[in-house]
Amino acid sequence: MQPRDVTSMITVRRFIRAASLCLALAAIAPAAQAQGAPPAPQASAPITADQAAGLDYQLGSGDKVRVTVFGEPSLSGEFYVTGSGKLSLPLVGEVKAEGLSVRQFQDTVETALRDGYLKEPRVSVEVLNFRPFYILGEVTKPGTYPYTSGLTVQNAVATAGGYTYRADKGKVFIKHDGEEKETKVELTPSTKVGPGDTVRIGERFF
Repeated sequence: MQPRDVTSMITVRRFIRAASLCLALAAIAPAAQAQGAPPAPQASAPITADQAAGLDYQLGSGDKVRVTVFGEPSLSGEFYVTGSGKLSLPLVGEVKAEGLSVRQFQDTVETALRDGYLKEPRVSVEVLNFRPFYILGEVTKPGTYPYTSGLTVQNAVATAGGYTYRADKGKVFIKHDGEEKETKVELTPSTKVGPGDTVRIGERFF
């Protein structure tokens, strides 16, 4: 074998090794990027009647619900509870929702449809979006924010940008949706906020 042939073979082998290494790195890179990438945000799952019953949840103005009438797509859809506490549904018109549990509202819609419209209506109701909560006082960004299931005061404060330096972190004032007066509550990590509640963080005394 001539020296030129040996040199050519070595060059070819080096090229093959380099190409293999590049392919291997190309295959590994996407996986590494995927492992380092933050998880995509998850949308809140709808709350069914059975789940809402466990949460003792009552509908109110601002809630968005999905009403499904089985076998009747024209009567199904997504609706907001209006300021008057009602939903305007196809065929039956306005139906009271405020103050009712999801199960009670579901039964109410079935009764309305049974009254001269459908013989044996079957209705499913899900809460798609809760009405917002309000946070005031000694937080960085007071205002109105979307409610999420299981919200605590600490979560609400974090959503509003955190406490100001004047904030009293030992107690909180909460006015529950539908009530006239706020209540002073000792602030713990498990202090809950409900949909439509107004949370006020007071000023501490120096």
